[in-house]
Amino acid sequence: MKQFFRKSIAAILTGAMVATSMTITAFAEETATPTSEEVPVSEETASDVVTTNEEVTNDGVAIDAETTAEAPVPTEVGTYKKVQEIHDWGAATSKVVVALGESVRNIEKDAFKVYVTRTDERVEEKPVLEQGYRKVTSIYVSDADGNKVTTGEYATIEMEIGPKVTLGSPLNYYDGSNVWIDCDYIITQQKEIQTVDNKVISGLEITEMNDVVIPLVNEFDIASSTQNDERFGDITMSYASYDPTKRFSSETKSKFPLIIWLHGGGEGGTDATIPLSANKACNLASPEIQRYFGGAYVLVPQAPTKWMDDGVNENTSGNLKTNADSMYSKVLMDLIKEYVAANDNIDESRIYVGGCSNGGFMTMRLLLDNPRYFAAAYSVCEGMKDEFITDEDIEKLKGENIWFVTAATDTTLPAPMYTLPTYDRLIKAGAQNVHLTYFERVIDTTGKYKTNGNPYEYDGHWTWTYVYNNLVDTLIDGKTVTLMNWMANQTR
Repeated sequence: MKQFFRKSIAAILTGAMVATSMTITAFAEETATPTSEEVPVSEETASDVVTTNEEVTNDGVAIDAETTAEAPVPTEVGTYKKVQEIHDWGAATSKVVVALGESVRNIEKDAFKVYVTRTDERVEEKPVLEQGYRKVTSIYVSDADGNKVTTGEYATIEMEIGPKVTLGSPLNYYDGSNVWIDCDYIITQQKEIQTVDNKVISGLEITEMNDVVIPLVNEFDIASSTQNDERFGDITMSYASYDPTKRFSSETKSKFPLIIWLHGGGEGGTDATIPLSANKACNLASPEIQRYFGGAYVLVPQAPTKWMDDGVNENTSGNLKTNADSMYSKVLMDLIKEYVAANDNIDESRIYVGGCSNGGFMTMRLLLDNPRYFAAAYSVCEGMKDEFITDEDIEKLKGENIWFVTAATDTTLPAPMYTLPTYDRLIKAGAQNVHLTYFERVIDTTGKYKTNGNPYEYDGHWTWTYVYNNLVDTLIDGKTVTLMNWMANQTR
């Protein structure tokens, strides 16, 4: 194995990703801010997100009072810090923290306007995706992290976000993949701000970003590893990993389980922050999920292309795939074993693997190639077509602990072609600990997004939203059991 890098996500995002937005000097005398007459203002009207956390039981493992999160990067006067949150529907820039350089106590709600231009250079015919004014929902005096304070030198500007507010998205899905894109912000002062010293701050135009913060995602480390396959040679994979001792005390617990997440088809590449952010895999490190396990390592490997890529056929995904092979099966397993060996406080009897879509396919592939290695698997809208699973494969799988999740409205990988027949065959073969949650559809569960008074409906393929929020359950021995609670109790 060759370690190429291990960096914090904050360092990656403030380096490579945001460098292009740091070229215009703040406090310019001649404003370049577009007016609402020059460019249409975004008309999206979705409400702010409020994350709903399910009540969970702490198993008594001590939680450290202080975490090992990195110290915030100081915001220079005339610059801004961007806060990007990860929600069920993806990433959103929810607020910007502006450095004022003077202490203030009050800021009016309409003291600033925020204009953004979203650009994706992959779209050659029209790289500028959209531009317009963000809807400001709140402005308040804060510290450098965006926390409200009575007196401070920063202004935090909160903006509208939601599944239809694309103007706030720092990601773009194009040509089969999600990437971080350029989102250039222009923050223009509209009203004077009085300082505690009775000075007046006016005329600010702020265009330079000096930091980006992504809660939860920032708690992961990013690294890469090279493994060898006899057929395909050296293959380098990026991965993200979370260490539970950042939050849970290792003094009261010597071993922690490992949760592995395998991303979908749109999150391959060489930037492991993408599978964490594009569909909320980072939530596996949230306190709400972690407490089910008393703390758990999280490993999120990233395929350079797609997990379904067999290295031979051009069409290797979805309904076009003609086999159950993957060029990454061996090297992925080598990476997993290497990570386990490098962290001697991982409980090898409690290693869990799961993924969605392409990652659901790869979950099945790993189970077939490595019988009895994993304590449990959670396969979500999985992409291994039932016709490619032999009766011999069913015999291998029936002794595994597996929970399938899918929805009737999934048109990408229809359940009748993938999950349902495989589940039925396993049950008929005598599987004792195989479960299925079959949702009618995929809807917003926060209560904040509605269509004609009904919950906002997501694409039927997005059943991973229920998994990340632990809203998957079933009856086992007459009791309702959630996916995470079930998984935490599985051992090999």
